[in-house]
Amino acid sequence: MTSGLAVGGSIAGTAVAVADETPHHQGGASATLNGLTTYDGAVFKENGKEKSLPAGLFEMAVDGGGTLKTYCIDIHNPTQQKAKYLETPWEQTSLGHNEQAGKILWVLKNSYPQVDNLAALAEKAQSGPLTEKTAAAGTQVAIWRFSDGANVEAKDPAAEKLADWLEENAKKLEEPKASLTLEPNAVSGKAGGKLGPITVRTNAGTATVTAPDVAGVKVTDKDGKPVTEAKDGQELYVDVPAGTADGSAKFNVQASTSVSVGRAFASLSKSQTQILAGSSESTVSATGSATWAKKGAIPALTAEKNCAKGGVDVTAKNEGDEAFTFELANQKVEIGAGESKTVTIPVAEDQPYEFTIDLPGGEKKTFKGVLDCKTSSDTTAPPTTGDDKPSSEPTPQSGGTTDGATGGDDTTGDLAETGASNATPMIAGIAVALLLLGGGAVFLVRKKKGAAAGQ
Repeated sequence: MTSGLAVGGSIAGTAVAVADETPHHQGGASATLNGLTTYDGAVFKENGKEKSLPAGLFEMAVDGGGTLKTYCIDIHNPTQQKAKYLETPWEQTSLGHNEQAGKILWVLKNSYPQVDNLAALAEKAQSGPLTEKTAAAGTQVAIWRFSDGANVEAKDPAAEKLADWLEENAKKLEEPKASLTLEPNAVSGKAGGKLGPITVRTNAGTATVTAPDVAGVKVTDKDGKPVTEAKDGQELYVDVPAGTADGSAKFNVQASTSVSVGRAFASLSKSQTQILAGSSESTVSATGSATWAKKGAIPALTAEKNCAKGGVDVTAKNEGDEAFTFELANQKVEIGAGESKTVTIPVAEDQPYEFTIDLPGGEKKTFKGVLDCKTSSDTTAPPTTGDDKPSSEPTPQSGGTTDGATGGDDTTGDLAETGASNATPMIAGIAVALLLLGGGAVFLVRKKKGAAAGQ
């Protein structure tokens, strides 16, 4: 048995089989945060108080190879050491409802490290001499003014002049394209035909397509020819031979490319959202899946964060000949044969969530993550170590203590890079409950008995 906090706040339990656990990642780069590497001091002003904090560039190590440089777009929250990050569309972060998001991209393209001639940058900004540290600090300060609407200034005079110049001259630019994604990343249908299409979107020249993990099942083009490489805009199909036992398969698409400046990176845990300032040649990937059966309901499930509605959208497309019915967040959802529906699960900001849907044949699909769509806080400003240097102590989210953390005391000592915990007593109480339960908020989603084949 496993227990968790259900949607309504009550304790619930259910037997759990091996499940396909999928983070909300449509594809692209995934990376691990190495920490703040190039920074200088800044002063954050809020509610009549001033707080010192470091401002500058972070570095991430890309899974499979590559390095990313990023700035923070979430001044009120901390980072977790070695936090895992995924390339994420703007609309699934705080940038989605931020009218100034396009100006952040202009800042990134017109400042350090994209502009690495610091003498030329200083001349444009009329700032006086810049170092890598002060250029990074000035750039971060300008970004915070757009990402958080923060009243923040660089301590170094040249860095502050750079920030002012960037803020005054910034223009709105369009969100850059993903490095690699599949649209959609899950399909379904009956064995004996081609399931799809799945469209590849990538900024790489070509991407490698691996064979599905089920013998006899192939990835092909629309004419049924096996595909091992794909280009941007190419449509892929999953060819399931007639007579193949009911089941599902996954395949991977991978490329090596430079991720576009301005792509957002959201954490799988509670760690401040980042925006890309520079990328080496990096490994990017996306996973596609297909489900098939001879008869009954044949659902394909996908999920993504919906910041506009404050929740997670679960989309179920049923390519079978019977209805697929399940209960989701106290709603009975029925997807008729050949139909598709999307249901939004409300999730509290900053709250970990996990929900499982029972599929025909006894399989399960689990989605989990953290909803992190906002940057502002009504409680506290970032604490400081007093010397503008990031603390190596763990944050509250990664297991550190929170004594005195809500009082804005400079002696809390749990600063994590450029941000700090903004947990209220209520959230702290929930966190304790979740730790006792062994996990985050768990949404238990059960398919109605007899509603689909395989039960």
